[in-house]
Amino acid sequence: MSNYDLQKGLDRRRFIKIGGLSTLALTLGSAGIPADMFTGKAHAAANEDFKLQFKPDGRFKIVQFNDTQDDENIDRRTIELMEKVLDTEKPDFVVLNGDNITGGCDTPLEMKQAINNVAQPMEQRGIKWAITYGNHDEDSTPKSGLDEEDMLEIYMSYKYNLNKPSVKDITGTGNMNLLIKNSKGTDAAFNLWLLDSGRYAPNSIAGQDFNGYPTWDWLRFNQVSWYNDTSKKLEKQWGHKVPSLVFIHIPLWEHRYMWFASVDGRTNENHANALTKHNIVGERNEEECPGPVNSGMFSAMLERGDVKGVFCGHDHVNTYMGNYYGILLGYAGNTGFGTYGLPGADRNRLRGARVFNLDENTADVLVETHLVFAKDYGIDLTANDQSIAPGPIDESKKKEKVVK
Repeated sequence: MSNYDLQKGLDRRRFIKIGGLSTLALTLGSAGIPADMFTGKAHAAANEDFKLQFKPDGRFKIVQFNDTQDDENIDRRTIELMEKVLDTEKPDFVVLNGDNITGGCDTPLEMKQAINNVAQPMEQRGIKWAITYGNHDEDSTPKSGLDEEDMLEIYMSYKYNLNKPSVKDITGTGNMNLLIKNSKGTDAAFNLWLLDSGRYAPNSIAGQDFNGYPTWDWLRFNQVSWYNDTSKKLEKQWGHKVPSLVFIHIPLWEHRYMWFASVDGRTNENHANALTKHNIVGERNEEECPGPVNSGMFSAMLERGDVKGVFCGHDHVNTYMGNYYGILLGYAGNTGFGTYGLPGADRNRLRGARVFNLDENTADVLVETHLVFAKDYGIDLTANDQSIAPGPIDESKKKEKVVK
């Protein structure tokens, strides 16, 4: 999320954390990072050995963490929350859905440490996982020199990470889909779309700036077209439409339309109608922050008929979900304790994650989704900073690099 409101709503705040290690002048060589790590001469191999598949009982569970959003000195409670969710839910797959790290990383090593912080909960448990990007993931790029493509190399180097190299010729980094095979391994039972919703709108288009409009980014037409084409290819390949979920960081305009059951109405009466019409549950504590352009993604999903839900983050204190003309639209809540939250003492009340339960024996496969919260695990919710020094990085457990 941006640190500033562009429309009336909850004031946004910065949490500036000064970590002791961030002032050290660390070099790639002294850190033990390979010199070719970011030269384009080597890349981490996508892990094709790990196939996503429903368990013998026909079930599959996904956990979505959103906005962990910290530097190398992460708030310890973010890791505690991730670990307790994983140990309790025992998911088959985890998605880190954007704003995984943020500013404050001054060197490549610190960037790598920040990524390692949020990778370890899954790596230590042998849980398959992948990431999407949000608007804050490149906040450290000006100082560290590592952009999203460089970061993707780092994410892909982890043993249990399932990210793939970016799809060529479309906007964004790391756009991909992941098929989940049925319990027998003979058919595609479900599909996951992981899309990069971008960072911020350009300064201007056709000589016109975006003053007065939301200035976040939006899914571009080539991404929507790629989804549409790939969805058709999957249907042709498997002989049926493959039900799916979409994970994007920045919400669609339709999230807001659904909350009010209206494009223009913003009244309590509008929302009261929406509660019944769209079966909305959860909280809305700040206005949705999409980009200035409606991407047309929702129209494409309606046309294809394979997407069962679109889930985002970005707006940290929104937790709602509803059924918008047959497609679930919802938020995951906010996992990172180092980010803005609710006002005052309630700052950390909504820290949590979203759980998805799938069953291949049902028509839509997606049978249920719900939120879990830090407060339910006995985690300290005090509105303060509990940053810790980064843990060690075990390079011996990474994937081998493939020389181009």
